[in-house]
Amino acid sequence: MIRNILAALAAAATLAFATLPASAGNQLAVAIGGYDTVSYHQDGPMPGEARYNHFWNGAIWYFASAENRDTFAADPARYAPAYDGYCSWAASQNYKAPGDPNVWQIVDGTLYVQVHERARELWREDIPTHITDGDENWPRIHPF
Repeated sequence: MIRNILAALAAAATLAFATLPASAGNQLAVAIGGYDTVSYHQDGPMPGEARYNHFWNGAIWYFASAENRDTFAADPARYAPAYDGYCSWAASQNYKAPGDPNVWQIVDGTLYVQVHERARELWREDIPTHITDGDENWPRIHPF
């Protein structure tokens, strides 16, 4: 019973810290959980700071430095995660799930995040097919 309670708490914590989508309708969201999306392409994910921010695609993006903010501002589509930061595995399966900024992979220069480690394992089984499927599904599951 204690194991079940701990498992439920762990699942709740995972969802609580999951990535916010890049845009959230009329509400202003902090993209990719406040992580510096440029840092994924350098030495790995780093938390961003509110003082280094940039507004793009309906969200506030935080960066670890002014240099990273300016790099992003010059070419945001290059550094923004696929599927607005939602789980790439879920997108390939035709549904949306939040992404976790600590569960990620860069493929051909594009950042992909997943909801949890198991989703990343499934996604890695056939990355090219999952990317193709996710790209085809995304406009239907995230029309705005």
